[in-house]
Amino acid sequence: MLKKLLTVLLLAAFCLTMLPPPALAARLDQTPLDKTATVEKLLYGSEQDGSLMDRIAKLEKDLFGIPGKEALMAKVDRIYTYVRESSPAAPSMVFKISSLEWSLTQSVSHGPLKPRLETLEKTVGGMVGIGSLDSRVSRLMSLTFSASKPQATQVTLNKDSLIKIRTITPLDSKLSKTGDAVDFEVMDDVYVSGMLVIAKGAKGTGKITKSEPAQNFGRDAKLEVSFDNVEAFDMTIVGTVLGDKAKEETRSLATAAGASVVGLILLGPIGVVGAAFVHGKNFTVPAGTQLYIQTQADVELVGLTVK
Repeated sequence: MLKKLLTVLLLAAFCLTMLPPPALAARLDQTPLDKTATVEKLLYGSEQDGSLMDRIAKLEKDLFGIPGKEALMAKVDRIYTYVRESSPAAPSMVFKISSLEWSLTQSVSHGPLKPRLETLEKTVGGMVGIGSLDSRVSRLMSLTFSASKPQATQVTLNKDSLIKIRTITPLDSKLSKTGDAVDFEVMDDVYVSGMLVIAKGAKGTGKITKSEPAQNFGRDAKLEVSFDNVEAFDMTIVGTVLGDKAKEETRSLATAAGASVVGLILLGPIGVVGAAFVHGKNFTVPAGTQLYIQTQADVELVGLTVK
């Protein structure tokens, strides 16, 4: 009986080791159509029309100039990996363009990759380049980086690392509704051991978790806002929270800037983790309001070597 139990436990342990990590599991869940749509949105800003074969042919032509020799599903994976997936040995197209932007402007921009590349080409050479997107990116990298490519390294961004942000979405106690999205962007670069892991300009998203407008009998309006995640340099989505450490740092920021009222109404009581609490009569919190958030857990990222 004991022998059978040990056999079952060993078999279960072996099966657990065969499970892919969460990030890989998410990728395995994507269909070829999902991956193709993801790449199209990254490159052009929207999903394209036509059969899967025609859409892959267009992507190959735009990206590489020539069709690959693989089977269709292998082409999908190769294109998806090239555009979206970064490793220290093979940074993605997203990583390369973000590296070029940061090297030239000290920040990254949002939007589709193709117009971002065209903007970079105009900045560097005064005109939009010709040829495949891969060759155009390589041309810019040879002009920008000493090794003709960005140097990438895998590092760990620790739990509770602080990230300074500013809100993009204005808040209005009369108009904001529970479930509404709240967009924000990173104000300062985040480094780990000299590696840039989250760049100034990176986008983040949250939501309004509770909204109560002012009511009769002196009941003030209330808003609760969560700041859920931010996009790292390698496109990893990093979970974030407005925890006690971030609230303390924001109080210091607000006091130093002479904006204690704005800082305090955003923060609410220390000890309540997860959301910003705003209380008062009907009010607005303008876009551009600055505060800190912090990472929810340790996360492995591919960073750009800059220091």
